[in-house]
Amino acid sequence: MEMFVVQGGRPLNGRVRVNGAKNAALPIMAAALAGDGTTRLYDVPDLVDVRTLCSVLNSLGVETVRQPDGCLQVTPRGVTSFVAEYELVRRMRAGFCVLGPLLAARGRACVSLPGGCNIGDRPIDLHLKGLRALGAEIRIERGYVIAQASRLRGSRLYLGGPFGSTVTGTCNVMMAAALAEGTTIIESAACEPEVVDLGHFLNKMGAKLSGLGTPFMTIEGVDRLVGTEHHVIPDRIEAATLIIAAAITASVIELENVVPGHLTALIEKLGEIGVEVTGTGAGLRVAASNRLRPADCTALPYPGIPTDVQAQLMALLTQAGGIGIVTDKVFPDRFMHASELVRLGARIHREGPTAVISGPTRLSGACVMACDLRASAALVLAALAAAGETVIRRIYHLDRGYERLDDKLNQLGASIRRVRDTPENLPAALRFSADGATPLGPRPPKFLTPGASGPSQDTARARQ
Repeated sequence: MEMFVVQGGRPLNGRVRVNGAKNAALPIMAAALAGDGTTRLYDVPDLVDVRTLCSVLNSLGVETVRQPDGCLQVTPRGVTSFVAEYELVRRMRAGFCVLGPLLAARGRACVSLPGGCNIGDRPIDLHLKGLRALGAEIRIERGYVIAQASRLRGSRLYLGGPFGSTVTGTCNVMMAAALAEGTTIIESAACEPEVVDLGHFLNKMGAKLSGLGTPFMTIEGVDRLVGTEHHVIPDRIEAATLIIAAAITASVIELENVVPGHLTALIEKLGEIGVEVTGTGAGLRVAASNRLRPADCTALPYPGIPTDVQAQLMALLTQAGGIGIVTDKVFPDRFMHASELVRLGARIHREGPTAVISGPTRLSGACVMACDLRASAALVLAALAAAGETVIRRIYHLDRGYERLDDKLNQLGASIRRVRDTPENLPAALRFSADGATPLGPRPPKFLTPGASGPSQDTARARQ
């Protein structure tokens, strides 16, 4: 495994391009298996999740080839399997998106229940409810969803859940309904830009979808979908992460390949915090000072602040002067990163689906552990602002959703080294001798040294 060693305290400057959206590319790749002929997809990021879905498609008899120009070519070659295996689908939730197109195009599907990041309860009941409404017979057996239908039929259905619309559930039903007989109307459809991009792709294949970007989507079923060409939209979450990287380091940067309209709620909230984000001819300009203001941030379904930016905002608010609040109404348990930020010196108190952040805090380098994709990004951002060196382990989470984020930040002036995760590669300041008593680098505060006598915990708290 690999880890990051981040030297904090360096300002960022320059221009960088945002990649295509992972969360748009994955369902689009899945939809391509239902088309006759080859599909050519442009600006698909080279990510672990993309390569994993390629393996899922390959196992189903679909050929995937990344061309020298970066184009990802997807060609269904005939049925070799109806089974999407556990060993592949368990690695990411998006693998479950093959269920809808596989069922619609081939009449049956056997897909493992999904895996992915541990960010709270993510049931698939709405996926199955939607497909059953289209006439599919579905059962769950030995960890697999087994679905069958000689021909799906259009229906009117509702996909709202306790925390809003289901994004991947909407995608699965859209792909299935495109080949169903008759008309399907989805009420409470997800409105995210990635869902809209999938809809545009399906229409290029010959589908008839309308109402994209609204809670009411209409799908006129067609008999056949064909391969096509499509450019994936820019990744709004990567753009948001880079914007917050500039904000947390009080820097000025420019981003290319961004759709500002996909980030309206976030840009307004960052303005409230004291970060200036303005449009340019090619994208966005971000300018921030070291005087940030606290804010009350709530993650909501689109067009609200994305839950995938919640962790990054929490890292940013550690540098704001006052009490900041972060609430997640999409995944209320998505706060595993908070304890790792505390290791860097953050003052965070969680109350249910809300975290209260006291700032500004002088963060200092430490060893931390990434627990999921967006938490990894938050730790990288905090490390950029921390004094000294920070080690971030389990960065394979980060590589699932960001294509060489370290290279992009280094291009802007950061200092991030990607090294093997071995004791020898730990910075001297973060290593201890075998007995755990003698630090090999600078000695930590006396009252934190094992076996040393020092101030009581109450005294330590008073000093904070």
